Amino acid sequence: MQYRAFGKTGIHISALGFGAMRLPQMTVGEKTEWDVEESIRMIHRAVDLGVNYIDTAPLYCDGQSEIIVGKALKGIRDQVYLSTKNGIGQDDSGEHFTERLEKSLQNLDTDYIDFYHMWGINWQQYGDKIDVKNGPLQAAFKAKEQGLIKHLSFSFHDNPENMFKLIDTGHFETLLCQYNLLDRGNEDGIAYAHEKGLGVVIMGPVAGGRLGAPSQIIQKLMPKAMASSAEIALRFVLANQSVSCALSGMSSMLMVEENCRTASNEKHLSAQEVQAIKHSMTENKQLADLYCTGCGYCMPCPHDVNIPHNFSLMNYHRVYGLTEFAKQEYANIGTNPWIKGKKAEACVNCGICEDKCPQKIAIRKQLAETVEALKL
Repeated sequence: MQYRAFGKTGIHISALGFGAMRLPQMTVGEKTEWDVEESIRMIHRAVDLGVNYIDTAPLYCDGQSEIIVGKALKGIRDQVYLSTKNGIGQDDSGEHFTERLEKSLQNLDTDYIDFYHMWGINWQQYGDKIDVKNGPLQAAFKAKEQGLIKHLSFSFHDNPENMFKLIDTGHFETLLCQYNLLDRGNEDGIAYAHEKGLGVVIMGPVAGGRLGAPSQIIQKLMPKAMASSAEIALRFVLANQSVSCALSGMSSMLMVEENCRTASNEKHLSAQEVQAIKHSMTENKQLADLYCTGCGYCMPCPHDVNIPHNFSLMNYHRVYGLTEFAKQEYANIGTNPWIKGKKAEACVNCGICEDKCPQKIAIRKQLAETVEALKL
């Protein structure tokens, strides 16, 4: 396993972190439950292979992740750095922040948390709800004084330019943000964080599983054959020297073995290889934008077709060769609260969307192509 300096914390963490948000499940009778024993075996195996950073959160795995991680760390707590999060939401109460912290400590069955994150915050929220009198920031400082948390961190889902502002507050020692082959929007902010002495952990290095699907287009980005698209994606993230750790949500022992093997590879991608990959992905992004930029001006559809999402999935198939992933996600449209609207096949050919499209895309024709390509 490779290890990297974690900002100015004085700690070296493993290049691969164990993300405990996609732990394995099992079927018991007619019910699906979280597989506690297999999850524990996976975490122990990862630690045996050198992983020393484990990340969880109160709501992961239907609220079971922290509890399972706590069980897994019995007897090996001193071998790992533990990360979890506090969901600030719209709550500016320092008292409630402390209550949530105490609940996590109880779930994890530990006396302290190494890296405690303000969860998914944005710049406006920081000013309105966090850095306020008797608010979460003051509660976090007090918790540090008490030894309940060792380092204050934040996870980030805001516009890239706002990452600089959060860094410049000087209150945080590490950050967690998205960065991968398909989304390099935070690249400059990651470099700035490293320059300012913050440790940087990457979530979604395999783009939430998208880059784990087979893709000849992705694999052709590399001059030499690699085991999988996922390996290319992970090695691309780790080639960024401003990155301390790539966090992978792992749901099987095979993923643990493969990701640990990749993170243990001492031969990094060369600067030339990284530039070639970036160039190719930029060209692919420009090609994807020809089909649809995702501006949303075509919405709402009177028949509730989620046009931008359908086209996004079509681009994964057509531009990036991630056909297996695109088909699976197409089948999921409208089946849960996170993927709203309807599939392309619900289009009735009314043409209202085309009148609103600033790019004059032949939307109806492309929706028909989406049905043909992605319908299982």
